[in-house]
Amino acid sequence: MDIKTLFQGFNEKKVLIIGDAMIDAYMWGEVNRISPEAPVPVVEVKKHENRLGGAANVALNLKALGANPFLCSVIGTDERGRLFEKLMKESNLSTAGILTANKRKTTIKTRVIAENKHQLRIDEEETFPIVHAEEFLKLTINLMNDIDVIILQDYNKGVLTPKIIEGVIAYANKKGIPTIVDPKKLNFNSYKNCTIFKPNLAEIKAGMKIDFDDNNIAEIEQATTKLRKQLSAKGVLLTLSERGICINSEKKFKHTSAFKKNIIDVSGAGDTVISVASLCLASNIDYTDLSMLSTLAGGIVCEEVGVVPINKEKLLKQALKHIS
Repeated sequence: MDIKTLFQGFNEKKVLIIGDAMIDAYMWGEVNRISPEAPVPVVEVKKHENRLGGAANVALNLKALGANPFLCSVIGTDERGRLFEKLMKESNLSTAGILTANKRKTTIKTRVIAENKHQLRIDEEETFPIVHAEEFLKLTINLMNDIDVIILQDYNKGVLTPKIIEGVIAYANKKGIPTIVDPKKLNFNSYKNCTIFKPNLAEIKAGMKIDFDDNNIAEIEQATTKLRKQLSAKGVLLTLSERGICINSEKKFKHTSAFKKNIIDVSGAGDTVISVASLCLASNIDYTDLSMLSTLAGGIVCEEVGVVPINKEKLLKQALKHIS
């Protein structure tokens, strides 16, 4: 694998991201005392910050990698919806695939961070299925022209319904566009005929209603093989947290241990993993190489506090060092 050529090729890729977008809000502060009202820390807030989150963070990762991302999602017409669109424009991301709904609340996750760690997270959201499913499906299909790969980014917030999932994958397969899925429990079994399915350990156990030893690679291979066949997928990319990632394809099974990193915060690591994996998929590289690069990228973003996109130059430098 010529890593430099691969990374240069990322600049030509057009990626469609379909799924739940949100705002990641941050309250940064200091803890100097415990509350007299309850045994909890008092955070003295020093700074507020708003960032794009969820599927929009995947778009940011792709942009950071040099690709051209197009996000399809549904937000509210509320004040936070307007803030979301403002953040999109400030990041030079297209809003052509953003549908607004009158009776929907724009998801916001507020993280309170002090002493370099999460103290608390507050979620404000609505998770019922979107009302304008037909309109949204039509919008996504209209944006599929000249797309190299499609990411379905599911956070169980209601954008990806079984009907939309089925419609997107069917049309993508008809057009010969590979699809890669970041699932959650609710629609876990709805992604039949996708190209790559990327659950984590908790998701595969809950979605398949099974249990296995996280340290037993043979049991992991057995579970991912069953899942791959069950979904008629070409590959299952299973993230194993601090143990790395494994890929189960029709040709082989390979476990890549996590590269040694100074792990500070795992927030957003899955978004980075699927972003890198999608561009590797669009570049037609070997699934084992795809898995190794994805593992490396996930570890890099865990070295920073909060949800942040990958640094392409840092990833390239580390890839040249660790991957031949």
